[in-house]
Amino acid sequence: MFGRRKSGSVLCASCGKLVGVRDSVCLNCGRPNPGLWGFGPALRALGRDLGYTNIVTVACAILYAATLLADPGGVRQSGLFDLLSPSMRSLFLFGASGAIPVFGYGRWWTVLSATWLHGSLLHILFNMLWVRQLGPGVVELYGASRTVIIYTAAGITGFALSSFAGLVFAGMPIPFLHGAQLTIGASASIFGLLGALIYYGRRGGSSHISGQATSLAIVMFVFGFLMPNIDNYAHLGGLLGGYGVAKWLDPLEPERTDHMVWALICLGASLLSILASLFS
Repeated sequence: MFGRRKSGSVLCASCGKLVGVRDSVCLNCGRPNPGLWGFGPALRALGRDLGYTNIVTVACAILYAATLLADPGGVRQSGLFDLLSPSMRSLFLFGASGAIPVFGYGRWWTVLSATWLHGSLLHILFNMLWVRQLGPGVVELYGASRTVIIYTAAGITGFALSSFAGLVFAGMPIPFLHGAQLTIGASASIFGLLGALIYYGRRGGSSHISGQATSLAIVMFVFGFLMPNIDNYAHLGGLLGGYGVAKWLDPLEPERTDHMVWALICLGASLLSILASLFS
């Protein structure tokens, strides 16, 4: 099941139609290398999204557990929203972003690492539920590789905006306009997935998709203004970043081999950002 196919037919990684394992181009959708060098069946065994949601879920769960174990004495359990909350020291160590890490300590790469970290049990559960809710739909429309690119880029734009706002607007009298001094979570990337769905609806003429995604984004923004400790700048930056990258990738064009290369670069850079945080 998990080996490389060297002969016969496989399903195209983009459109799902049968192609020869050695075909250079899918005759149905035009995707180059539709059989993914014969590894297409092995990747599909991971799920319809080629393992995207599982990678995100497992990686976030491992890092969440690691932040708890790194400083067990600092774990907070003062209420439902703070149940099993890693210490600030531990989150900083693993790559939390915000004005303090980025501008105070020069840890610029944390705009990439912060999307993989979470601040409480409830925080990670809600975010992973949203990833598993939205991720497969975006994969269906954009393909797995482009979804990874959108997810990663939205996290970067979200935490970059939040960190900048935390530097410039720290003295604002209105709390939710302060920006973030220390920030984490997958929600910036989740808003990026919503941005991608909004763009797909506009590009493909599906008012239902764009309308549903827009309504959901508005509800989540309102919720962010009503609840404490919500990073609204990261949400806004993620939404704009996801929309912009989705427009650049153009969902109506077939996925290309270079999209997979960039997706692997995004995953590799995410891992390096965590390691850089730990060892810098």
